[in-house]
Amino acid sequence: MTTAVLELLELRKSYGIGTPVEVEVLHGLDLRLEPGEFAALIGPSGSGKTTLLNLLGLLDRPTSGDLLLLGQPTRELDDDARTALRGRRMGFVFQFHHLLPAFTATENVLMPVMAASGRPSPAAIREAESLLDAVGLADHRHKKPAELSGGQQQRVAIARALMPNPALLLADEPTGNLDTHTADEVFELFRRFNRERGLTVLVVTHDPRLAERCDREIKLVDGRIVSDERRVGRQR
Repeated sequence: MTTAVLELLELRKSYGIGTPVEVEVLHGLDLRLEPGEFAALIGPSGSGKTTLLNLLGLLDRPTSGDLLLLGQPTRELDDDARTALRGRRMGFVFQFHHLLPAFTATENVLMPVMAASGRPSPAAIREAESLLDAVGLADHRHKKPAELSGGQQQRVAIARALMPNPALLLADEPTGNLDTHTADEVFELFRRFNRERGLTVLVVTHDPRLAERCDREIKLVDGRIVSDERRVGRQR
């Protein structure tokens, strides 16, 4: 059996522990994401998706159980180790792109490198420019976010997420702020990098149209996985 990119083992998360208002939000989740999978996580408001996403991104710790990233248990890692692992192995795309307005597209894509090691190398700059070319922004690399459309800004955010060459891309409502045509273009970028790089992608979405186009659909309700559907034979 291959090593899972992401594995949840009896993952639980509670808030207000030891108080009269203690509540368990996630109830013993088990899940595996294999290399190259393209999955959607869906569920109604209040189902625990945001709590789960914070755990998946190593931004919070489970109350019990564990999360393995590429086979490495993460629950007992200290904050520095979790930050380093997140920076090396994960990419993030959000509904709002969170680009830095004072920097060019290329400089925004380079942010993960600059955060990890300071001044980027010439090779890193070439890689950032190559990623901008790959998302269709070769002619816009010197522009700042205010000079770009919403769809173009989200493309910069995708290039930034891919800069560390992650094993896992977490996308939280990545098309929620875009019109239908632009959303389709952004989705196709995810699909292309999934296919070409073997990148494992997990899209958190309220959009059933988007979820239906993924190869796997995981439904979370009241802190429990109630269905996990794989679509056999889906053409990429």
